[in-house]
Amino acid sequence: MRVKIRKGDTVEVISGRLEDKGKRGEVINVLLDDRRVVVQGVNIRTKHQKQVQTSAGRNINPGRIQFEGPIDISNVMLVCPKCGEPTRVAVQRDEEGVRRVCKNCEALID
Repeated sequence: MRVKIRKGDTVEVISGRLEDKGKRGEVINVLLDDRRVVVQGVNIRTKHQKQVQTSAGRNINPGRIQFEGPIDISNVMLVCPKCGEPTRVAVQRDEEGVRRVCKNCEALID
């Protein structure tokens, strides 16, 4: 099935953890095989990093690293750039190609 959310789109989290619900952010990465997206500032995870010596002789400092984890694509909705509301997306085909269209205001997203 085709994914209607692409890298660089602004999305809003519509379901999931309470601290993430309602947040808006830009899509950093789309994982097509798993049907998941990574959204900036949403689903923050903490990884504890040990000190590691690389082959070049440098040390990677220990500490806690925070990063965005992937969330399911069904938990986010695309935000229309024109009306600013979360919306469903229609696909419109014409002689210029395939374009995404907002279902609320019928504005072109691409």
